[in-house]
Amino acid sequence: MKPGSVHVVILNWRSADMALRSAETALHAMEGIEGLITLVDNDSGDGSFETLLSAADARGWTESGRVRVLQAGRNGGFGAGNNFGLKQPGGPDVDHVLILNPDAFPDPSMIRLMRDYMDARPGVGLLGSRVEGTDGRHHETHFRFPSVASEFENAAQTGPISRILSRRIVAMPMPQQAGPVDWVAGASLMIRADVLERIGGFDEAFFLYFEETDLCRRAAEAGWPTHYMPEARVAHIGSATTGMKEWKIPPDYWFQSREHYFRHNHGRAYAVMATVAHLAGLGVRRLRMAIGRDDPTFPKGQAAALIRHAFAPGRPRQINRSEYRRDPA
Repeated sequence: MKPGSVHVVILNWRSADMALRSAETALHAMEGIEGLITLVDNDSGDGSFETLLSAADARGWTESGRVRVLQAGRNGGFGAGNNFGLKQPGGPDVDHVLILNPDAFPDPSMIRLMRDYMDARPGVGLLGSRVEGTDGRHHETHFRFPSVASEFENAAQTGPISRILSRRIVAMPMPQQAGPVDWVAGASLMIRADVLERIGGFDEAFFLYFEETDLCRRAAEAGWPTHYMPEARVAHIGSATTGMKEWKIPPDYWFQSREHYFRHNHGRAYAVMATVAHLAGLGVRRLRMAIGRDDPTFPKGQAAALIRHAFAPGRPRQINRSEYRRDPA
């Protein structure tokens, strides 16, 4: 493929209509750019794969060779599904990969802007775009790496503590120009192919959440920083398949992913400290409630879930780096 080629991977789970809309907008954004769009169905079991394949055939996408539709065969989560799309035989030998959520719809210039930014800065390993709701509201997708301090601040949600720990809060202020951040959300994430060759793909021990945080950290440790580009925009519905907006507390897989992230990036002792810090932050919120301050969003049951997963056996990494090596020229 020519320099600057892009492979877009869209992972679907029971959201076929949105995934097709995402693919259609991505096709427009790929005009003049060599590459391929891969639609992966993560074993939805609701007819999504057949819908995707039939629609792609009817629209001439598959015949043109511009789109392929794959069935993962199992729902191993976000990382596993995207890894499946990236490593299948017959995939393109490209310079960049774009991970795109099925409920994310890129602006016509987004992919070109991101591709050109990466091409002009060979030291940048990953790049996130600006993510906005379909109402135009900015979504926070530019972050610092989680830490003991951020766990305490996030759980406490108390003004004086947040001001003191402002430089440890995971969600960063909106960058006004493109530049480095610790990590970006996986809703719209461009990755240099060389990075995947060097560090492998997503760690499949994460079912959902923290996998892109982990990927950006491993890339940074290997010398590949992550940048954020506010000029490149994507419209994102958000939580369309996870139902996150209705959560009272996160599901078990969120706690599993959080625990796995801290253990494998910082060690068991640090993971324990992070959990203790989070519990202490929840204690601050309880104290506020005890002295009469109403807190209707207090996450009842979260402390018990954190403790339960803190004592769970460790989960081994599932990365097989050899699967991401391109065939020698």
